[in-house]
Order: sequence, then C-alpha cells, then structure tokens
Amino acid sequence: MAASKLPSAAPTQHLSLPFFNAAHQDLAQRLVAWVPQQDVDERDDRAACQAWVRHLGDAGWLRYCVPAAFGGALDAMDSRALVILRETLAFHSPLADFAFAMQGLGSGAITLAGSPAQQAAYLPAVARGDKIAAFALSEPDAGSDAGAMTTSATPTPDGVALNGCKTWISNGGIADFYCVFAKTDPEAGTRGITAYVVDASTPGLDASEHIAVMAPHPLATLRFDNCRLPASAQLGELNGAFKLAMRTLDIFRASVAAAALGMARRALAEAVHYAKARPMFGQRLADFQLTQAKLGEMAAMIDAAALLTYRAAWMRDCVGTDTPAQAQAYSAAAAMAKMTATENAQRVIDMALQMHGGMGVKVGTKVESLYRDIRSLRIYEGATEVQQLIIGKSVLKS
Repeated sequence: MAASKLPSAAPTQHLSLPFFNAAHQDLAQRLVAWVPQQDVDERDDRAACQAWVRHLGDAGWLRYCVPAAFGGALDAMDSRALVILRETLAFHSPLADFAFAMQGLGSGAITLAGSPAQQAAYLPAVARGDKIAAFALSEPDAGSDAGAMTTSATPTPDGVALNGCKTWISNGGIADFYCVFAKTDPEAGTRGITAYVVDASTPGLDASEHIAVMAPHPLATLRFDNCRLPASAQLGELNGAFKLAMRTLDIFRASVAAAALGMARRALAEAVHYAKARPMFGQRLADFQLTQAKLGEMAAMIDAAALLTYRAAWMRDCVGTDTPAQAQAYSAAAAMAKMTATENAQRVIDMALQMHGGMGVKVGTKVESLYRDIRSLRIYEGATEVQQLIIGKSVLKS
C-alpha cells in the first residue's frame, strides 16, 4: 500500500481564526514556504544553533524579536507573530525554534529597559543575527525561587563586580552577551535584584562548562569570578530587575505554548502518515476504530491548547497589560496556555510514539526525537506547577 505524503509545512488553517489579521497570515505563509528549504546539520547542537541564527537573521525572521526602531519588523513586540513563528519553526525543527526564541528572550530585557546606548549596541545586531543573546537568571539553588539567588554585584569605583554562578543558561558558551540578574541587596529577596549586560569576552566570566541534556541544546553553567563591569552595564533600575525578568518571561510565555503546539502538530502529522501507510491484518492501521479514536483525541487536545495559546497572545497584543487587572488577566491566560499546551503536547507525542510501535523508539525517527524535545518545555520558563499556582491565585482573586 502506498505511503501518504507527510506535509512539508506546518498547518495554517488556524490563521483564519479572529485572533489573527492579514499581516499574520502573510507572515505564516512566507515562513512555511521558507523553513522546509533550510538544510542544517543538527548533530552538533552548538554549531546547529549558530547556523540557525545565521539563517534566521539573513532571512529577516529575527527582526520579529526587536522593535522597528532597532531594525525590527514591527513597531513593538507582537505576541501573535511570535506564536506563529515558534509554532511553525518547532513543527520542522525544535532547535530552530530554540535559536529564534533565545534571541528574543535573551534580548527582551534590553528591549524593555535598556538605555539608548544598550539598545543601539545590541538590538540591531540581534535582529541581523550578528550577535547571539542569552538570559541568565537561574542558579543551582534558585530556579523557580528567583529570590534565593546568591550571585552578587558589589560596587567598585567605576561599576560593579559580579561573583557567583548561573546554570541551565540557554546559549551558554555560544552567546555574545548575557543579560545577567544578580543580588545588589542580599537581604531584600526579589526586591534586591539588578540586571546587567555582560559581554561574553568580559574577564572573569567562564562559560565553558557545558550541560548535556536528553534533547541536545546549547546549555551551560556560567561562573563569575570578580567579573568587573562598568556602571553603563546596568540594565534598568537598581534593585528593580525581578519585575523586569518577569515582564520579559511574560512576553514569551505564550510563545512557549506555541512551540509545544508545533511539536504536537508534527507528531499528529507523523501519526497520520504512519497509520495510512502501515499495513495490518489485511487493512491499514488507519482503518481500525481504535486508531481513529486515538487520532481524534490527539487532534482535540491540540486544538484545545491552540485556542488558549492564541487567546493569550491576542490578549497581550489587543487588550494590553497596562492596568493591574489587565496584567493579572493576561498572566493567568498565558499560564493556562503554557500549562495546557506543554502537557497536552507531551500526551500527543507519547500517543504518536505508541502508534508507531517499535519504530517509535528507534533513535533517528521523528517521533523519538520529539519525545525527547518536548519534555523540557514542561519545566523551563515556569514549570507546570508554577503555572498552576499562577492560575489558582488568579481564580481566588476573581
């Protein structure tokens, strides 16, 4: 029985939903035509990530990570554009999605609070793909509890000296600069954190300790040993960086959900392709009612997550987060999207792998790599349990 052809582009039917406008539809159509043509050897995750940044920069896609004033494609960060980009890229390559997302997350604090000099020095280079960005918040004993961080920034005659350790830093070791969060008032918890822009070449910074994970991505531990920074390296207000970090993460939280959607859509496409092609007991696997029921459940879980994801992005773009009520509503919506999309994608990918039988666990098959790729999304940028707390507190306030 002839095998069906696997779609070469991410599905785009959802773009007809009222969350999106004509500009978003045009963006998606251009992207789905471009990304399948890219050929990146991903056996070396660090080299591949650098290659993806170069490709994404040359094609203009990284311009969606920064505002137009600094070489960006749009006047301001557009959450729906980020969602479209990440969902489409993740459908084809989770590492391409990673490369794109980290450019935005790593430079997001500069977009939000950077001085004019910082914005001019870093954001146009991020948009072109000339500089790779990184966001350095987590520590060995301070992940979800950012107030427990111990990396310190102590005053010097001309700036500060950083001492301490950051870990699980995406793009660690390949980034050209890091947005680093450090304690400037050790007794003040989250109200004593300040951010700094640290160039990778700064003496006292060691980013050589790479972290190997189940789905290879460029991650590293950063060590700061009397790393001297000028006063001009301070990013935003003194002791005001916890709110800056949360604002940065909030922008991209819905896009994490979109990355999970892209992976889930690819898993469903792989499952449909396999079920139509696999002969079994004189029929196709797709002809069995149990197969059809599983595919139906997978499709429903994807659509449920998609609607939450698009709603969250639309709320940030069209409703705003200027008032406390708006900010709370968006935060809860983004948490719902992130939690539901990542958890549902994990289930969808697992079901797709199960449908493949033994082929599902063969190293090198797409569902096998997706199974490894999806797992970290339930942890980073706010674990599922953190999202549940955000949602629960919002419900109690309503």
